[in-house]
Amino acid sequence: MNCTPRGFKFGKLCCLVLMLGLLPPLARAQSAATLAGTASMGSSPWPSSAIHLVVPFQAGGSTDMLARSLARELATQLSQPVLVDNKPGANATLGAAFVANAPPDGLTWLLVQAGYASNLSQSKAPGRDNSPKLIPVSLLASGPLVLTVNADFPVKTVQELLSLARGHPGEINFGSAGTGSLPHLASELINLMAGTRMTHIPYKGSAQALSDVLSGQVPVYTMNLVLSLPYLKSGRLRALAVTSSKRSVIAPEIPTLAESGLVGYDMSTWYGLLVSEATSKDLVLKINHALSDALKSPDISDKLSSEGMAVVASTPLEFQVFLSKESLKFAKIIQSAGIRMTP
Repeated sequence: MNCTPRGFKFGKLCCLVLMLGLLPPLARAQSAATLAGTASMGSSPWPSSAIHLVVPFQAGGSTDMLARSLARELATQLSQPVLVDNKPGANATLGAAFVANAPPDGLTWLLVQAGYASNLSQSKAPGRDNSPKLIPVSLLASGPLVLTVNADFPVKTVQELLSLARGHPGEINFGSAGTGSLPHLASELINLMAGTRMTHIPYKGSAQALSDVLSGQVPVYTMNLVLSLPYLKSGRLRALAVTSSKRSVIAPEIPTLAESGLVGYDMSTWYGLLVSEATSKDLVLKINHALSDALKSPDISDKLSSEGMAVVASTPLEFQVFLSKESLKFAKIIQSAGIRMTP
């Protein structure tokens, strides 16, 4: 047997395998154990330590609550702690940058919601590609917003609202939780698709916006569906349509905007997970499979259902395609409405 540099085409490990056949049985067994140990060197099991699930928002919000539900399920499933790290600031870009710069060992994840696509559309603007270097792992869940009006406002359908808005350009106000928020962009998409010019009134959070809509100071508000339900039931708000392409399972009586005349309208709130761009494909797939299994947990699916959302586990490629479409849609809305996004 030739184990000279010219003779062992497949390397030293291959030569060791060949040599085993020439040894006595006991020595062969001992050498095989040594060989197995050699082959396993450098390939430690994953995850080898705690996972850090970064939430780029304050604790207590819907993204944070989903993160903590996922963390509990994944910790049991993976036999490693899953720690939720809240890193708010700079419109969620601080948390994104932290994960982008983390070691690509598959142990630092970023949980985002729909606003991430808006940030992405701005950071990738011509001459300004400062987007964090992240890659999609999986879409997690999706659900609709709902277009509502104050109960005293004289419209009962989407078409009545659009007709009134076309007849009074700039005179009908709509509220939002802030410039560039998903409710803001959802309403601007109505303006864009319907050719209307309703005026945006930004607030510092959804609580202030809802308060003024309930009092009648601002008549129109696109908002979280679950938060709207008590006011819809009490008659203080009227639902005109949901923003998703399909009706909501928790309020199937409310039509979609697409059904109400804005064909092709689709705007949903969603959650997804990303990791550092340098993470290997093998690790990305391992994380994806772990998430897919965790999302089957009744605890998580029930929690999402209570928020009017449905589990939408995806492949990394499916999430990448979805994210590209979302960021292009947001970029078009932002440009059309002349929105100035703050970094």
